[in-house]
Amino acid sequence: MSKIVEVAEKEIGYTEIPANSNKTKYGKWFGFDGVAWCAIFVSWVYDKAGKPLPNIGWTKGMAGCPIAVAYFQKKNMITAIPVAGDIVFFDWNLDGRFDHVGIFVRKIDNKTFETIEGNTSLTNQSNGGQYRDWE
Repeated sequence: MSKIVEVAEKEIGYTEIPANSNKTKYGKWFGFDGVAWCAIFVSWVYDKAGKPLPNIGWTKGMAGCPIAVAYFQKKNMITAIPVAGDIVFFDWNLDGRFDHVGIFVRKIDNKTFETIEGNTSLTNQSNGGQYRDWE
């Protein structure tokens, strides 16, 4: 299993405090707290796994999906065959703008894969204030 997935798994169950505040230990570490934190969470996981992300708009990695997707496209780092620990972007609104990010864990079948994500929940996939393991 990837070190990135191992670090991410240890964070399952983490929630922002207070609820609906976007205040997290990830935002404090990143230096940009109180904002939607899915990308900041991914940056934190990569750092703690010993594989810090490059400056993707921020010195500690990424804080927003559109800028990060553009960065990875420019660097020709997009794949259709992810492996454990790869970064996965989501366009929940199907409007061509990526609005959420997580960490790929494993392929389940031809249409389903498992991810670990920050700032998501059963009620709001892109800004839910929790950390969750999805299948």
